[in-house]
Amino acid sequence: MTNSPKVYKNATDAVGDILSGSTIMSGGFGLCGIPENSIEAIAKLKIRDLKVISNNIGNSGRGLVLWLQKNMISHAFCSYVGGNPDLEEQINKKLVEVELIPQGTFSERIRAAGLGIRAFYTPTGYGTLIAEGKEEKSFDRPCILEHALHADFAIIKAQKGDPYGNLWFKETARNFSPLMAMAAKTTIVEVEEMVELGEIEPENIHLPGLFVQRIYQGENYKNDIEFLKLEGEL
Repeated sequence: MTNSPKVYKNATDAVGDILSGSTIMSGGFGLCGIPENSIEAIAKLKIRDLKVISNNIGNSGRGLVLWLQKNMISHAFCSYVGGNPDLEEQINKKLVEVELIPQGTFSERIRAAGLGIRAFYTPTGYGTLIAEGKEEKSFDRPCILEHALHADFAIIKAQKGDPYGNLWFKETARNFSPLMAMAAKTTIVEVEEMVELGEIEPENIHLPGLFVQRIYQGENYKNDIEFLKLEGEL
């Protein structure tokens, strides 16, 4: 395997310098494509007051719920909170502050950060609670101003990656991860398959290594799904 300074031995080494108060983006849609190894390694750190940017903050007792159960999260930016009684409990106890963001706006705020766009106007949320306290401007229709979402770290998972961080994602496990990699100062990637440089054909690279600072071979993947459906039960 080609030597590269981006390659880390394991999840523990890759996330070891994350400190309390950090803002972390975590890829995944429900439990699809979540960075399981990184989440578990961070859960073992003695850190607090994390600001977490993720489509959902765990689901069905899994994923980022590990951080919630250890009271590591103080603020969550997300677009979906269903199926997460741990988050509901912490919201009711005022242990975590949640900013609920429409999903399209959520992905665009992340994309904007990666492209250097500081803010943008969108009609989504105008006239609702989402618009409270935000600047409004009328174009062809009334819009509200939304600011880009940046992070100190992004933790994501890919199906294949090479030692220089070029990545290929499997199907919908791609979800928010490429955008998050572009929007963070440090992107930490775990892969199911580490391949040699050149094994991923250039036209099949979903995210170039330019946006990846650390990469490691993951292990023991569960690849959980929220609701198991068997033939005949649909």
